[in-house]
Amino acid sequence: MRDISNTGIDDDAQTLGGFEGEAAARGPIVVKVGGAALDSPAEAAAIANTIAALHRAWPSGIVVVHGGGVEVDRHLGALGMKSEKREGIRITPPHHIEEIVAVLAGKMNKRLVGQLQQQGVPAVGLCLGDGFLVRTVKAAHYLFDPGHVGRAVGGDPLLVQTLLPAGFLPVLCSIGLDAQGLPLNVNADDAAADVARLLDASSLMLLTDVAGVLDGAGNLLAELTPDEVESRIECGEITGGMVPKVRSAVATANEARIPVTIASWRDTQKFQSLPPSQWPGTRIVPAAEHVPFVASPSHEPAVAVAVGAGSK
Repeated sequence: MRDISNTGIDDDAQTLGGFEGEAAARGPIVVKVGGAALDSPAEAAAIANTIAALHRAWPSGIVVVHGGGVEVDRHLGALGMKSEKREGIRITPPHHIEEIVAVLAGKMNKRLVGQLQQQGVPAVGLCLGDGFLVRTVKAAHYLFDPGHVGRAVGGDPLLVQTLLPAGFLPVLCSIGLDAQGLPLNVNADDAAADVARLLDASSLMLLTDVAGVLDGAGNLLAELTPDEVESRIECGEITGGMVPKVRSAVATANEARIPVTIASWRDTQKFQSLPPSQWPGTRIVPAAEHVPFVASPSHEPAVAVAVGAGSK
């Protein structure tokens, strides 16, 4: 059972105490944090504080999945390596992958784990491939070759399901491992979606550097259905890196039958004081009828739908 009696910041836990009943019979909350947020020390500290408060108040636990695109760009640039993106997906040639692993699994992962431990949270740094959590293969469904980019093919949630009841907070970087144990770069939004499905999460929150999904006039859209998402992509209102983000959100909402919130990491105080159903940002709701995703109960891979998988 989770023991949060000695994790500190009681005021934050009391603020979020209203979540207790809502979480009693539900799964963990998966929180995806973008690299842009972690690049700012002040914002990263605020995000860590919010995650710590949620961890103490949500009995089923919190799982964090993070990217690190800004730091990856900086690191590759310093090495004289040109980084290219297509359709929001980072092209990952063989000579880039080891450097990307060093940034995401090393620098960025330990930075976030350290910030959470400063808050008294027993955070544990992992990658998608640890413990066969999310099995990945090289993505081959694009019209171009993305290089060492992975997509999910099922997995086994046992590792995280073991950590959560003991009070630990898993912090997952978006690096997967193929059948040969070689690293693959996975889009962090898709990684969070895969983890949410595998864990039967109660909700997924995608923290980004924008307030949510905007319409053609720049107004925030409070809620979108899958059909509305595709319609706004087709008419050009949703473009660039937001396309794989919203499609990943739609896939997760449909498969896990949970709402997915795309919101700004700048709204930390609102996440501390409001229940998930009232979080700021754009909520992507499931389609009316959809066949749910079934996680693999063993170490044998089961094919999972992962729309827009790619690299951060």
